Amino acid sequence: MTDASSITPVGLDDGYAYTKVALPNGRLIVIPSRARVGRSGVTWIHQGQQRIFEYETEGTRYSVGAVDGEPTHFEGYPFSGMNRVIVQHVLQQAGLGGQSLHAVSGLPVSAFYLQDGNQRHKTLEKKRMSLKQSVQPIDGRLPAGIAFHEVIPEALAAWYDDVIVEQKGGAALDEDRLAVPTAIVDIGGRTTDFVVVKDQGVIHGSSGSLQCGMLDVKQQVANGIQERFDLETLGEQLVTRAVEKQIVRLHGKDYDIAPLVKSAKQQVVERIHAETRRQLGLGVELDRILFVGGGTVALAEDIANWFPNQVIAEHPAFANARGMLKYLRYVCEASDAA
Repeated sequence: MTDASSITPVGLDDGYAYTKVALPNGRLIVIPSRARVGRSGVTWIHQGQQRIFEYETEGTRYSVGAVDGEPTHFEGYPFSGMNRVIVQHVLQQAGLGGQSLHAVSGLPVSAFYLQDGNQRHKTLEKKRMSLKQSVQPIDGRLPAGIAFHEVIPEALAAWYDDVIVEQKGGAALDEDRLAVPTAIVDIGGRTTDFVVVKDQGVIHGSSGSLQCGMLDVKQQVANGIQERFDLETLGEQLVTRAVEKQIVRLHGKDYDIAPLVKSAKQQVVERIHAETRRQLGLGVELDRILFVGGGTVALAEDIANWFPNQVIAEHPAFANARGMLKYLRYVCEASDAA
């Protein structure tokens, strides 16, 4: 039996756009979900400046880090080798190499539940087992090993973060938040998730997933740049910087693309707003509507006045990772994680 004191618990939000980790000491780590199959093809002049790392899983080698990543928004991503190496990389960045970990991660609400509210047991087991498979760093570093892995719905993780309040020596439930009907709107990379919790039950008629998120903004901006400058291909890192800075650098010259980014965001905002109204109506019967996820940060101004009773979570991009860690530490049965 493993010595519990040698186990490190982690909340692991392994999203399509960014992968985030929450640790018990309060540290929060984030990296882009960026990798591609094959060797990096780069020799680092100064090892301390290394920004691409190689890993192997199931006999396939991947490059992770400052590479032009292959798209993550494909159906099998949560169970893929690409997902595993990105997770291993963020664990290495968190200094967890060589350690045995207990982890909780998530899946979008629609991937977690069937329409009748039953869990997709085969899908959950596939996700649980995938991250427990071996991933070997090529440079001799010791791998971080996931000995126990549980999966929960992503937006529901943010609800756990909201109602579980950590105190010195343990945690307590915020009875006021626990008692009232609450909606979570989680704007992520590939999906926007909705969960309504009332009397500690998930209301499935108002919960689900929309296949729309910040990666759609990125794709529309990429298409616009290619059309404007008559380009056949664009590097993924260049597009990411273009969205963040609203400037694209081509042939050593900067071009303003702020109108293009604004238009792409507006289209995504309109889709998310329409689905939010469909799922939650005007939110009249809800006490709180909590916005979380990386998209909430990027679209904060656009979503500011959707409901009179809405709240943006503290550090919203990390709400799921924090909630996953709290679920692992305070909700999971001790026997489950032993």
